[in-house]
Amino acid sequence: MSAPVTSQIDWRGVAISVSYHRHQWSEFDHIEVNVIGDGIIPITETGYRSHYLHSDVTDEYGGAVAYVLAWLEHEAQTPQWKKREEAARQLSLF
Repeated sequence: MSAPVTSQIDWRGVAISVSYHRHQWSEFDHIEVNVIGDGIIPITETGYRSHYLHSDVTDEYGGAVAYVLAWLEHEAQTPQWKKREEAARQLSLF
């Protein structure tokens, strides 16, 4: 098993660490997403998410970082996320 590749990204002002383990289990990759510092993202309530997916999917998106960014944008369109984001914005007004 090879060492993970870790990248840092910024999604809507939230710093995120993405660790990518190619072929963690045979044809499956492992992605770990961690919020760095404060911030909320739509794919986790705790700031950490572990996710396994077929290597073909990772390749289709052009890599782990591109996959995570697409995943975040997709989940940001859900009513649950929009409600959570609005609630967080309201709290910052006071």
